[in-house]
Amino acid sequence: MLRSMYSAVSGLKAHQARMDVIGNNIANVNTVGYKASRMTFKEIFSQTIKGASAPQGNGGGTNPQQIGLGVAIASIDTLFTRGGAQRTDNPTDLSIDGNGFFIVSNGGANLYTRAGNFSFDSNGDLVTPDGYKVLGWMSTDGKTVNTDTGNLVPISLKNWASIGPVATTQLEIGGNLNASTAIDSDISYNIVVYDSQGGSHVATITFTRKGANSWDWKVSSSDPAISSIDGTGTLTFDSEGKIAPDQSGNRIATGTLTFNMDSNMTNATIGPVSLDLSKLTMFSSETDLRELSKNGNEAGSLESINIDKYGVVSGIYSNGRRQIIGQIAIADFQNPMGLEKIGNTMFINTVNSGEPMIGSAGTGTRGSINPGTLEMSNVDLSNEFADIIVTQRGFQANAKVITVSDEILQDLVNMKR
Repeated sequence: MLRSMYSAVSGLKAHQARMDVIGNNIANVNTVGYKASRMTFKEIFSQTIKGASAPQGNGGGTNPQQIGLGVAIASIDTLFTRGGAQRTDNPTDLSIDGNGFFIVSNGGANLYTRAGNFSFDSNGDLVTPDGYKVLGWMSTDGKTVNTDTGNLVPISLKNWASIGPVATTQLEIGGNLNASTAIDSDISYNIVVYDSQGGSHVATITFTRKGANSWDWKVSSSDPAISSIDGTGTLTFDSEGKIAPDQSGNRIATGTLTFNMDSNMTNATIGPVSLDLSKLTMFSSETDLRELSKNGNEAGSLESINIDKYGVVSGIYSNGRRQIIGQIAIADFQNPMGLEKIGNTMFINTVNSGEPMIGSAGTGTRGSINPGTLEMSNVDLSNEFADIIVTQRGFQANAKVITVSDEILQDLVNMKR
């Protein structure tokens, strides 16, 4: 039998496999986060008809004579070039700008994906369309996330559907007291404080001009739940209209407010409240007082979530408060092309991909997160169509070799007739 026929058969098989790869790429041209594959060929081996010889005497050396015996698949590579970003404005749609993969799990081994079309299920877990839970770290205090721990957990809103009330313990007031205010005249400003049960109460801080550079202040309230408020003080301004510095050069004006509650009306408590008036000024302009900062809040329910470029998931509540719920983890690999596809646009790590390098987005080699966008397939249709033509011609050429080889064999058989 002719070697050319078997070489051509291997060529048919290889080109058919390449068409399979191309067909799968085209089929996934609109798959979120899909990474295209590329197939390359290699020569199988060659039969040596005559070996090489070295130069001897007046004769020169000769090269080896070999006949190739076909083609095989050299590699099927996954191309991790970044696909374009499609804007969706859905806060749980995420794409990675740079290296890295989202980490998901269904209770078994961790899986990795570039497809960030996530949503929250009825249990409050952030999941993929197939129900795999997105992993990261959860906050314990609503303020920070510890990303140093190696323990990844599902991102969940389960324990963050509402936040309890917090009593006011800190209040900072700034702005300006008009320097043209007459002596013994009052300027009042209303403040709102919260008790330990989330109830709001209005109190009034009154500033009384006592001299060219001094003001007395006191706090009172007509709220029936508040029996009285202990807290008074004096402000002294310098020639520049700012709080006069102490011996250390610090401009400090603080006080403590003690709220005495009527036990017949409520068992809630407020404070004590640390009052900071150091940012007040006394300029020759209109009085303009405002709260610079204050803690405390009523109870609130979760209304919406926000995810930033670092993967930090924050909850926005009906009482206007924002709390950090958790942070989505990102994994990068030394050799992403060593990952193995397992379907559903997911990968698992292999011995040649290396272990996952897990951390937060925007750190190390990991890219940042683009919320409200999805990464589209990186399939290049023009390139795929060109590869179809090349592959088709390669298949036809190998088929032609088989046809010609068959005709040679036919002629050989006819020789004995």
